[in-house]
Amino acid sequence: MKQIYFITATNTSVGKTKASEIFLKKFSKDGKKVGYFKPIETGVEDIPLDGRAMLNLTKKLNPNFKATIDDVVPYQFKLPASPYVASKGTNIDINLIKEKANYLLQFCDTLIIEGAGGLMVPITKDYFMIDLIKEFNCQTILIVPSNLGSINDTLLSQLALKNNNIKFEWYINLFKDKENFEEVTLPFYKEYFDNISFI
Repeated sequence: MKQIYFITATNTSVGKTKASEIFLKKFSKDGKKVGYFKPIETGVEDIPLDGRAMLNLTKKLNPNFKATIDDVVPYQFKLPASPYVASKGTNIDINLIKEKANYLLQFCDTLIIEGAGGLMVPITKDYFMIDLIKEFNCQTILIVPSNLGSINDTLLSQLALKNNNIKFEWYINLFKDKENFEEVTLPFYKEYFDNISFI
């Protein structure tokens, strides 16, 4: 049975690519034939750096993954901004993204899809990253940071997922304010959540 996992986050630079790496390795270790897909990457100068790094890793873990960088990152934009802004009027075709995902599933049984930015990042004027997640009706992995202020971002992102009936797991990427996290943020998480997981 084919499985898709969509990795999203509370914002940009929170650790989606690092999480993609971790889960690709985990699923591969579990005996899965893994695949990777980043539909949109912005801030691309010559080649999408995140997409290339994860494609190279995926091919090491699953030599049958025959995709090219243009399959894995079909939309590449130079401006480091939301897809809607970075596209500068280029049409981002959601059907093409879905077709690419189906194509990549030929080479794997577990596909990791990495989003761009956070849940409410606009892909088009009226279509957001959370809408793309709903297209795939898959398990979602929410990555949250550990810095001061992350509680608000974490709860808002979880609320958005719940309100859209999206199944999700969440993980803390302990890389910002690591020395203060246990004092400033962790006490609330321990009181509020039954389980806390880290990547």
